Amino acid sequence: MRTIDKRAKVTRRNFLKSGAAVAGVTAIAGGATVTVDPNGAWAMTTQHLKPETMVTLVKMARDLYPHDRLGDAYYAKAVEAYDGKAGADATLKQLLEQGVSDLNTASQAKYAMPYAAVNEEGDRVAVLRTMETTPFFQKVRGDMVVALYNQPAVWAKFGYEGSSAEHGGYLHRGFDDIDWLKDA
Repeated sequence: MRTIDKRAKVTRRNFLKSGAAVAGVTAIAGGATVTVDPNGAWAMTTQHLKPETMVTLVKMARDLYPHDRLGDAYYAKAVEAYDGKAGADATLKQLLEQGVSDLNTASQAKYAMPYAAVNEEGDRVAVLRTMETTPFFQKVRGDMVVALYNQPAVWAKFGYEGSSAEHGGYLHRGFDDIDWLKDA
């Protein structure tokens, strides 16, 4: 008779996949935490905000400004600055942590799961609509429009060639060439 090993096979890939899907975070030394996207598309180091808060903020940023041609890494980069700002501003930290908690509470009430775990974009947007008038929502919405669209890597995704002021303006550089706008 053949003996079968029934112990769970733990590989690096399975560990990271299941660990990230459940928690979305991995702790490291020095008081910092590495926040990892459950799908493995991005990672960031956080020190002041909870990793779950950062994961939720990335998902919220994507829902506020959805672009299929942009990966989650661009949204993570836009949200990443909140961690440093929260370390210097306790009021901002409280606003973000409490806002994400309220967002998760609203999501739990409607879908019985935290906001970032809701699969359908339309369902997440429905939860966001219930919070449109809150200072938390207004802060994130206002900050993300700048943080997301001020990334030169994002400009390239939309075909925007960038500022022309340092090159003498658009007059002699194709001022009427707006092909990039057609695809947006």
